[in-house]
Amino acid sequence: MDVNLSSEDLAFQQEVRDFLQNNAHDPKTDYAQWRLNWFELAKAKGGWDVPKWPEAFGGPGWSPTQHYIWEKETAVAQTPWDLPFGLSMLAPVLMNYGNEEQQQRFLPDIRARKVNWCQGYSEPNAGSDLANLKTKAELSEDGTYYTVNGSKIWTTLAHIADWIFCLTRTSDTGKKQEGITFLLIPMHQEGIEVKPIITLGGAHSVNMVHLTDVKVPVENLVGEEGKGWGYAKGLLAHERTGLAGISRSLVALDHLRIQASGVKRGNATLLDDPAYKSKLAELEIDLLATEFTELRSLASAANGAEPGPESSILKLKGTEIQQRIQKLTVEAGGIYSAAWGKQPVGHSFAKGGMAGYLSSRAYTIYGGASEVQKDVVAKNVLGLKKAK
Repeated sequence: MDVNLSSEDLAFQQEVRDFLQNNAHDPKTDYAQWRLNWFELAKAKGGWDVPKWPEAFGGPGWSPTQHYIWEKETAVAQTPWDLPFGLSMLAPVLMNYGNEEQQQRFLPDIRARKVNWCQGYSEPNAGSDLANLKTKAELSEDGTYYTVNGSKIWTTLAHIADWIFCLTRTSDTGKKQEGITFLLIPMHQEGIEVKPIITLGGAHSVNMVHLTDVKVPVENLVGEEGKGWGYAKGLLAHERTGLAGISRSLVALDHLRIQASGVKRGNATLLDDPAYKSKLAELEIDLLATEFTELRSLASAANGAEPGPESSILKLKGTEIQQRIQKLTVEAGGIYSAAWGKQPVGHSFAKGGMAGYLSSRAYTIYGGASEVQKDVVAKNVLGLKKAK
């Protein structure tokens, strides 16, 4: 694949670099205010605040190469933190399946980063087998609201979310995928309880969410009742593409080389060790191959195609690569990676490396476990059929 940049692409790359450099955060200023200002400035550039949104909804209408440049440059630069749930996951669903009233109601606040969303998919007995979900939504006799009862698990950032987009069961007849309905539910109301789950890395990012007799107005139904499985699959394709984190991994791999070059091994460094060097080289080859798959996916998107089974390849390989980077970071930290406490011991990156490694165990589970992705690839990419 030819990835040589044209003169127009090089000019765009320089424009992006100038924007990122001129609007980088000054540590002496308030971060929260800088963050909001940054997105406003990006919006004024012509939709740079929502780079993946289509032009019809205020996005920049970039070519695949421009998207590629943006991802690479922002991975290196100091850009403000952003949450994917509203911008990259719910927004495409609303654009494709929501009615005009819902688009006008929710998309502006999502774009302005005024409202935090979380994802209500997985349940205690419906993780990889998501269609097995049991959270029930019953329509009232007058047809004005649903009453929702059930539990969701591994709900990322539910403790700071204002809303949850939630898969619920409205029918138990027919195939289990056919009775699933997509609802938008305010978090701050009676009947919703959020309980923290502390991860291996010691962080509070995921939660258990219990819904008891929660009332949801019927106007918060996205699309048609019972059609939520199709919407959910589209959302997961967008999520899996984002979870691959190719550009971030390229930057992380560069950082890993720098860290390894500072670890002494006899008269040389860890970066000179043949065994470690071989692992880095193998990792880089796999990362570059995955990057080209991402470029092909971008090219398809530019022609109007929705993310397809290639998103499963990206999610599968991208998250495995992230785990391998974390593992090699722990290896570079050596015995110091085992130290646990408030202060790092030995190499400055060792403590964070171990925390990152522990957290990375979930990468190949959330957003669709690797086993599920392999099934998708086998069926939809390789054309394999189940044995009878």
